[in-house]
Amino acid sequence: MEFWQNIYSNFNPIAFNIGSIAVHWYGIMYATALLFAIFTAKWIIKHDKIPISNEIFDSYIWWSEIGVILGARVGYIIFYDTHTMYYLSHPWQIFNPFVDGVFTGISGMSYHGAFIGFLIASFLFCRKNKVSFWFLADISVLGISAGYVFGRIGNFFNQELVGRVTDVPWGIYVNDVLRHPSQLYEAFLEGILIFIILFTIRKKKTFDGQLAISYGILYSSMRIIAEFFREPDIQLGFLYGEWLTMGMLQSGIFAILSISLFLIIKRKTVR
Repeated sequence: MEFWQNIYSNFNPIAFNIGSIAVHWYGIMYATALLFAIFTAKWIIKHDKIPISNEIFDSYIWWSEIGVILGARVGYIIFYDTHTMYYLSHPWQIFNPFVDGVFTGISGMSYHGAFIGFLIASFLFCRKNKVSFWFLADISVLGISAGYVFGRIGNFFNQELVGRVTDVPWGIYVNDVLRHPSQLYEAFLEGILIFIILFTIRKKKTFDGQLAISYGILYSSMRIIAEFFREPDIQLGFLYGEWLTMGMLQSGIFAILSISLFLIIKRKTVR
């Protein structure tokens, strides 16, 4: 356990360097998350004989990924960054990976912002190509939940989004303070567990959109649970008392919207 608890002292977040550019495990994990999500979705399309062409789905991947990246970054700027007005008045700086001429990469991504960007991009793609939005969304969330695991592992490798102070034996030291490895909790709860549930019920759905909306409910619920073990963002702290975080608030809103949408569509289907 001693090695595990001190893993950050024995781990280099930089995988390798290309000239003056450092390639972090964080970036590698996020690239892996994308590729694994695509692989999973395509495997399910082939295995379940879902009627969609590779050409349409490959085009959709580009649209959705652009939506995710834009949404994740803009969402962070709006909900979490302390310099929101600066970025909104200097939008070209939002994706600028250089600081004073030095490559630092782009830090600060919001999952809820990414999901909103994904929804907008998906809606626009489906409208342009006359494809059912809910049909594609059901396929996508299976891939998203599978790939999500690697994204949270990337957070763990990058020593960010750390957990709250604890005394559990599997805790890890962050700046000499023992904390929950909350990133790994999220990888399991919001990734592996949700994927297993959705994969199991995928052939039992009664209407298009059921998997996508179920994902919204499940993710929100699991994120709220995980937030009790995750240290709130240092620039925001707790929004209320010693328990409400921005992640909880956003997840609560998403959960209410998802449950309402599920009931509305379910009622129309029954009729």
